Amino acid sequence: MKKVKVDFENCYGIGRMCHEFDFSENNIITLYSPNGSMKTSFANIFKDFSENKDSIDRIHRDRKPRRDIFKDGNSIKVEDIFVIEPFNQSYKSEKVSTLLVDKKLKSKYDEIHKNIDDKKELLVKELKKLSGVKNDIEELVSVDIVKDKKDFYGSISQLEKEVENDQFVNLADIVYSKVFTDKSQALLADFDFKDKLDKYMQTYDKLMSNSTFFKKGVFNHNSADDVAKSIKSTGFFMAQHSVNITVQGQKETISKDEDLEEAIKKEKNTILNDAKLLKAFEKIDEMLKKNQEVKKFRDYLEENTKILPELENAGQFKRRLWIAYLVKNKAIYKDLLSAYKDGKKEIESIVEFAKKEKTKWESVIDTFNKRFEVPFSVIMANQEDVILRSETPSVRFKFKDEKDTSGVDIFEGELWGILSQGERRALYLLNIIFEIEGRKENKQETLFIVDDIADSFDYKNKYAIVEYLSDIAKESYFCQIILTHNYDFFRTINSRLLQKIRNNKLHAIKTNNVIKIEIEKYQYNPFRTWKDNLCNNNEMLIASIPFLRNLADLCGYADSSKKLTSLLHIKTETSNISVNDLCGIIRDILKDKSSIVLDNANMKVVDIIYSEANKICAETSEVMELEKKVVLSIAIRLALEEILIIGINDITFVNAIDKNQTIVLIKEYEKKYPKKKDIINLAERVNLMTPENIHINSFMYEPILDMCNEHLKKLYKDVLSAKAKKQ
Repeated sequence: MKKVKVDFENCYGIGRMCHEFDFSENNIITLYSPNGSMKTSFANIFKDFSENKDSIDRIHRDRKPRRDIFKDGNSIKVEDIFVIEPFNQSYKSEKVSTLLVDKKLKSKYDEIHKNIDDKKELLVKELKKLSGVKNDIEELVSVDIVKDKKDFYGSISQLEKEVENDQFVNLADIVYSKVFTDKSQALLADFDFKDKLDKYMQTYDKLMSNSTFFKKGVFNHNSADDVAKSIKSTGFFMAQHSVNITVQGQKETISKDEDLEEAIKKEKNTILNDAKLLKAFEKIDEMLKKNQEVKKFRDYLEENTKILPELENAGQFKRRLWIAYLVKNKAIYKDLLSAYKDGKKEIESIVEFAKKEKTKWESVIDTFNKRFEVPFSVIMANQEDVILRSETPSVRFKFKDEKDTSGVDIFEGELWGILSQGERRALYLLNIIFEIEGRKENKQETLFIVDDIADSFDYKNKYAIVEYLSDIAKESYFCQIILTHNYDFFRTINSRLLQKIRNNKLHAIKTNNVIKIEIEKYQYNPFRTWKDNLCNNNEMLIASIPFLRNLADLCGYADSSKKLTSLLHIKTETSNISVNDLCGIIRDILKDKSSIVLDNANMKVVDIIYSEANKICAETSEVMELEKKVVLSIAIRLALEEILIIGINDITFVNAIDKNQTIVLIKEYEKKYPKKKDIINLAERVNLMTPENIHINSFMYEPILDMCNEHLKKLYKDVLSAKAKKQ
């Protein structure tokens, strides 16, 4: 992708935002967003889009939101966007298994399994019809037969002999899902119900023992039905054959289907309609009227009385039902079993190889362990299942410390409770890396919205993140918009990843809920820009004074440091320091005697400070650059100190102050005039908003960047108003 255009309206506090991000020069764009401007809202909109959710204005629900995102002139796809949040403990990448798949191994495995799976689907379809079970039928069969939900093929293999002999086919019309419900199974496990069922079975067994036609444990009424059906379906009697049976002690020769069916029916009725057996059933029946679901079970039993004897052993009954269903689909079953047996040995060989196979998953772990400082290592517990069967990876962790370098196994849930906040973020990043590497494996074109991913990390791990973002940038099909409200991180990314690429370093500006995106003026370091413009830009000249004073202190220029301090605080010499004096100081500190030439040599610097501050306050531009904010901050503090010094009216006290002058003046003024709350409150506002701005240096100028333009302007005007009243 070369260009991504966004057009947002009324989404998460963004009233309006329309901008086209251009990746033509580089596939990384950095976007500095001062606190409260748009960073989180921007990320939330993209996250909603990637999850097919609507974006809203959470406060003004009546405002209609609009969210349009275009890639190279066309609507972007949901899967082309991935938002990396600062932290999300619950996030789990779905791409982990992608990295564990050895393509050659998986291809070979799939080739063997394709034929097997096609045949399996045919059988499963028929089993669903007969059993009434709609979901997870393979797991159910596996648990019922071998108590292992993953072993479907092992389960059906175990039933081969019974299926071949057409056993229990008379049960094929029994619907599994109507017999085995949650309520019915709870009832079957109930002690009282089992006791009544036992008494029923005792009566039934006694009747069976007295029968000369049936034989307990060998040939019951269900078995007799199977024989009758089999004889009829094979045309046995039509071929002039006959069978000898013993009914009520009398031997009979049967040569017709209807005679055999009648004889079986008569003997069954003798048993099942026995008065004692029916009385025993009544006891069971009482318990089958507890609730609607159990009543359905009772009704089904009443329609299928042959089920009752089977309930004595529910596990055995389940097994028999699956056998019966397989017998009804014997041809499909045998076809599947044959295909499975043919491929089984080769599959076992592939699985064994998969256990030993190295995958890209391991390279991700290596990347993570080498770059990030964390007290745990990660292990894959079921690699072969993930590679071959697309199962969810089972991740194990070894927690290490200086006393036990071998490590202790610990589950992920426990690990979250042990780790520090920074270590938790690192564990979260592991999942992010899996996601990214999975997309890389698939060469999936992706726009990454990176939302302050390095926030709260120590410097070692922060630089590890920068290094990894650099790795991502090497892929031509990946683009990144890196959002941050941390200007130090913004500079770091720019210097390491973008260097001289100017147009990709952006700054978000918020005015009345409208977001505008501008090219960042300073790119990397504002002091370089100021140094180059000292002679032709008074704002930059004044803004450089705090930084120059720091250099003077550091390099041992005591006199220069004192004079520069007198431009940041009201001292005896403040009103006398000229532009020519400042020029000499700058030349000494910067070791530049020729190119530093300032105009208006005789003009007083303090007058320039106030003059520039007044101009800035009069401007209507939405943007206020860093130097303007520093100039305003200096002017605000000087004006306040003038007010306080006039009020204190003790020059000896003022001249004796050697540090923290503004705070000392405020305390002394409050001590003298405790009731002048208007000046005291104004002084506290100034002290709260300006110190960091005036002590600006190359390592810390974020506070002033985040400060609202209008707040500084208003504070300056309030101080000038108070000063005018004092004069």
